[in-house]
Amino acid sequence: MPVISFEAGQLTPEVKANLIEKLTVVSAEITSIPKELFFVSIKELPDDDIAVGGITVREMKEKLATER
Repeated sequence: MPVISFEAGQLTPEVKANLIEKLTVVSAEITSIPKELFFVSIKELPDDDIAVGGITVREMKEKLATER
């Protein structure tokens, strides 16, 4: 059984459902393995515990929200 592991900051239920569906479909198409055999795991980390370039994901999200 193939395993797809996705690790990210906080995600909405809609985003998680979309990830599960699309990661499974694309992986099944590429590998020719039936999609029913794929196991998808999503691990969410707190936005304050992930940073890129010294800026936390929470800070990035706040900045993006103010720029819109």
